[in-house]
Amino acid sequence: MEPTNKGATFYHYKLLKKTVIHPYALRIYAALPILFVVLDSVFVSPAGLFYFVIAVPVILWIQYVVSRSVLLIAGYPIAKRWRNSFKLPWPGFMPDQYISCGLFRKVQLHNFWIGLSFTALFIIWSPPAFTLSLAFMHLWLLAPRFYALVRTGWRRQDDMLKFNPTDVSCYSQ
Repeated sequence: MEPTNKGATFYHYKLLKKTVIHPYALRIYAALPILFVVLDSVFVSPAGLFYFVIAVPVILWIQYVVSRSVLLIAGYPIAKRWRNSFKLPWPGFMPDQYISCGLFRKVQLHNFWIGLSFTALFIIWSPPAFTLSLAFMHLWLLAPRFYALVRTGWRRQDDMLKFNPTDVSCYSQ
């Protein structure tokens, strides 16, 4: 009797581009929030650190909700494919497996615009230090993702991205 592989699916990806995140750039990226808090506390408000500590979970939550909403509306299965990461350079809600460039770009663009709109709402009702902290955290979290998209191919639709701790790779199916 011959074994059959009717249920097996084999994926063959061809590496198109790999972008390495250099350790020096990662250290600069990690130091930016510290520099921001110091400047915010000196020039805007002595309570800058307090507002920054509040802004971090608020922005993480907003980006999580927006990402999940876009993925659910797009019909993309989220279970076991996306996770919350707290490691640099990919903090926040990130794909754990391969993801299409088009879908990842859509999620990040929605994150960018909805996060900025949410931050703009706080201009009226909150202290300037809190609004600045929200805006900084939002842009700081999205910066490596947009860098990865620009470096691997912004216009690619069907190609796949894979995020690793030290690099991002773009594959063709």
